[in-house]
Amino acid sequence: MEKIKIGDKFFKPFISAQQIESAVKNVADKMNDDLKDKNPVFICILNGAFMFAADLYRFINIDSQITFMRMKSYEGMSTTGNVKMISGLLEDIKDRTVVVVEDIIDTGYTMQGVIEQLKERGAKDVYVSTLLYKPEALKVKDLQIDYVALEIPNAFIVGYGLDYDELGRNLKDIYVIAE
Repeated sequence: MEKIKIGDKFFKPFISAQQIESAVKNVADKMNDDLKDKNPVFICILNGAFMFAADLYRFINIDSQITFMRMKSYEGMSTTGNVKMISGLLEDIKDRTVVVVEDIIDTGYTMQGVIEQLKERGAKDVYVSTLLYKPEALKVKDLQIDYVALEIPNAFIVGYGLDYDELGRNLKDIYVIAE
Protein backbone atom coordinates (compact mmCIF):
# COMPACT_ATOMS: atom_id res chain seq x y z
CA MET A 1 0.00 0.00 0.00
CA GLU A 2 1.25 3.45 -0.81
CA LYS A 3 0.04 7.04 -0.58
CA ILE A 4 -2.96 7.81 -2.81
CA LYS A 5 -4.89 10.88 -3.92
CA ILE A 6 -8.68 11.03 -3.73
CA GLY A 7 -10.29 14.22 -4.96
CA ASP A 8 -8.16 17.04 -3.59
CA LYS A 9 -6.71 15.12 -0.59
CA PHE A 10 -3.84 12.69 -0.04
CA PHE A 11 -4.23 9.56 2.08
CA LYS A 12 -1.68 7.11 3.46
CA PRO A 13 -2.08 3.40 4.31
CA PHE A 14 -3.71 2.73 7.67
CA ILE A 15 -5.40 -0.71 7.94
CA SER A 16 -4.71 -3.56 5.51
CA ALA A 17 -7.35 -5.79 3.95
CA GLN A 18 -5.91 -8.72 5.94
CA GLN A 19 -6.31 -6.86 9.25
CA ILE A 20 -9.88 -5.95 8.30
CA GLU A 21 -10.79 -9.53 7.41
CA SER A 22 -9.41 -10.87 10.68
CA ALA A 23 -11.31 -8.26 12.74
CA VAL A 24 -14.56 -8.92 10.83
CA LYS A 25 -14.24 -12.67 11.38
CA ASN A 26 -13.69 -12.13 15.13
CA VAL A 27 -16.88 -10.02 15.35
CA ALA A 28 -18.87 -12.63 13.38
CA ASP A 29 -17.64 -15.44 15.65
CA LYS A 30 -18.83 -13.52 18.72
CA MET A 31 -22.21 -12.81 17.07
CA ASN A 32 -22.63 -16.47 16.13
CA ASP A 33 -22.20 -17.37 19.81
CA ASP A 34 -24.23 -14.53 21.31
CA LEU A 35 -27.17 -14.57 18.89
CA LYS A 36 -27.48 -18.27 17.98
CA ASP A 37 -31.08 -18.68 19.19
CA LYS A 38 -32.38 -15.20 18.29
CA ASN A 39 -32.87 -15.36 14.47
CA PRO A 40 -31.68 -11.73 14.12
CA VAL A 41 -32.34 -9.26 11.33
CA PHE A 42 -29.09 -7.59 10.29
CA ILE A 43 -29.66 -4.03 9.07
CA CYS A 44 -26.82 -2.62 6.99
CA ILE A 45 -26.57 1.17 7.07
CA LEU A 46 -25.86 2.30 3.52
CA ASN A 47 -23.80 3.47 1.84
CA GLY A 48 -20.68 3.09 3.96
CA ALA A 49 -21.31 -0.27 5.65
CA PHE A 50 -22.04 -2.32 2.52
CA MET A 51 -18.57 -3.91 2.34
CA PHE A 52 -18.44 -4.63 6.06
CA ALA A 53 -21.97 -6.07 5.99
CA ALA A 54 -21.20 -8.33 3.02
CA ASP A 55 -18.00 -9.68 4.57
CA LEU A 56 -19.54 -10.00 8.04
CA TYR A 57 -22.60 -11.82 6.74
CA ARG A 58 -20.41 -14.37 4.92
CA PHE A 59 -19.07 -15.41 8.34
CA ILE A 60 -22.50 -15.53 10.03
CA ASN A 61 -23.65 -19.16 10.32
CA ILE A 62 -26.85 -18.77 12.38
CA ASP A 63 -30.42 -18.38 11.14
CA SER A 64 -30.78 -14.71 10.21
CA GLN A 65 -31.86 -12.20 7.59
CA ILE A 66 -30.24 -9.08 6.17
CA THR A 67 -31.77 -5.84 4.94
CA PHE A 68 -30.73 -2.23 4.37
CA MET A 69 -31.37 1.40 5.43
CA ARG A 70 -29.72 4.43 3.93
CA MET A 71 -28.75 7.31 6.20
CA LYS A 72 -26.65 10.42 5.59
CA SER A 73 -24.95 12.71 8.08
CA TYR A 74 -21.65 13.63 6.39
CA GLU A 75 -20.63 16.15 3.76
CA GLY A 76 -16.99 16.20 2.76
CA MET A 77 -14.88 15.43 5.81
CA SER A 78 -17.25 16.44 8.60
CA THR A 79 -20.60 15.52 10.05
CA THR A 80 -23.47 17.88 9.45
CA GLY A 81 -25.00 17.04 12.83
CA ASN A 82 -28.24 16.20 11.02
CA VAL A 83 -29.10 12.55 10.42
CA LYS A 84 -31.22 12.12 7.30
CA MET A 85 -32.94 8.90 6.29
CA ILE A 86 -32.52 8.63 2.52
CA SER A 87 -34.13 5.22 2.12
CA GLY A 88 -36.08 3.56 4.90
CA LEU A 89 -36.53 0.08 6.21
CA LEU A 90 -39.30 -1.85 4.45
CA GLU A 91 -39.28 -5.02 6.58
CA ASP A 92 -41.39 -5.53 9.69
CA ILE A 93 -39.07 -5.73 12.70
CA LYS A 94 -41.72 -5.76 15.43
CA ASP A 95 -40.65 -8.13 18.23
CA ARG A 96 -37.46 -9.04 16.35
CA THR A 97 -33.83 -8.98 17.43
CA VAL A 98 -32.03 -6.44 15.26
CA VAL A 99 -28.30 -6.05 14.63
CA VAL A 100 -27.36 -2.70 13.13
CA VAL A 101 -24.29 -2.98 10.89
CA GLU A 102 -22.48 0.37 10.63
CA ASP A 103 -19.18 1.31 9.00
CA ILE A 104 -17.98 3.77 11.62
CA ILE A 105 -19.16 5.30 14.86
CA ASP A 106 -17.59 8.61 15.73
CA THR A 107 -19.96 11.21 17.23
CA GLY A 108 -22.70 8.57 17.67
CA TYR A 109 -25.48 10.85 16.40
CA THR A 110 -26.33 8.71 13.37
CA MET A 111 -26.49 5.54 15.46
CA GLN A 112 -28.59 7.23 18.12
CA GLY A 113 -31.08 8.23 15.41
CA VAL A 114 -31.13 4.74 13.91
CA ILE A 115 -31.73 3.08 17.30
CA GLU A 116 -34.60 5.46 18.09
CA GLN A 117 -36.25 4.65 14.75
CA LEU A 118 -35.87 0.90 15.24
CA LYS A 119 -37.32 1.01 18.75
CA GLU A 120 -40.25 3.10 17.49
CA ARG A 121 -40.89 0.33 14.95
CA GLY A 122 -41.08 -2.25 17.75
CA ALA A 123 -37.68 -3.99 17.66
CA LYS A 124 -37.39 -6.33 20.65
CA ASP A 125 -33.62 -5.95 21.03
CA VAL A 126 -31.22 -3.68 19.14
CA TYR A 127 -27.54 -4.62 18.98
CA VAL A 128 -25.00 -2.26 17.45
CA SER A 129 -22.02 -3.47 15.44
CA THR A 130 -19.43 -1.29 13.78
CA LEU A 131 -16.35 -1.91 11.73
CA LEU A 132 -14.61 1.15 13.17
CA TYR A 133 -15.07 3.03 16.42
CA LYS A 134 -13.53 6.41 17.34
CA PRO A 135 -13.95 6.68 21.13
CA GLU A 136 -12.30 10.14 21.21
CA ALA A 137 -15.00 11.55 18.90
CA LEU A 138 -18.03 10.09 20.70
CA LYS A 139 -20.55 12.75 21.77
CA VAL A 140 -23.48 10.41 22.64
CA LYS A 141 -22.14 9.19 25.97
CA ASP A 142 -24.82 6.55 26.71
CA LEU A 143 -24.52 4.79 23.33
CA GLN A 144 -24.07 1.04 23.76
CA ILE A 145 -21.87 -0.50 21.07
CA ASP A 146 -22.06 -4.28 21.27
CA TYR A 147 -19.60 -5.34 18.57
CA VAL A 148 -16.52 -3.34 17.55
CA ALA A 149 -14.18 -4.75 14.93
CA LEU A 150 -11.47 -2.07 15.22
CA GLU A 151 -10.95 0.93 17.49
CA ILE A 152 -9.16 3.86 15.83
CA PRO A 153 -8.03 7.39 16.69
CA ASN A 154 -10.08 10.42 15.64
CA ALA A 155 -8.71 10.87 12.12
CA PHE A 156 -10.42 11.05 8.73
CA ILE A 157 -10.28 7.74 6.86
CA VAL A 158 -11.36 6.35 3.50
CA GLY A 159 -11.66 2.93 1.85
CA TYR A 160 -13.50 -0.35 2.42
CA GLY A 161 -16.86 1.36 1.99
CA LEU A 162 -15.95 4.67 3.61
CA ASP A 163 -15.74 7.67 1.32
CA TYR A 164 -14.48 11.16 0.81
CA ASP A 165 -17.23 12.99 -1.12
CA GLU A 166 -18.47 9.60 -2.43
CA LEU A 167 -15.00 8.60 -3.69
CA GLY A 168 -12.73 5.82 -2.40
CA ARG A 169 -15.38 3.33 -1.23
CA ASN A 170 -13.95 0.69 -3.58
CA LEU A 171 -10.54 0.48 -1.90
CA LYS A 172 -9.90 -2.88 -0.22
CA ASP A 173 -7.65 -1.28 2.42
CA ILE A 174 -8.37 1.68 4.72
CA TYR A 175 -6.35 4.89 4.35
CA VAL A 176 -5.97 7.84 6.72
CA ILE A 177 -5.68 11.44 5.63
CA ALA A 178 -2.05 12.52 5.20
CA GLU A 179 -1.66 15.80 7.09
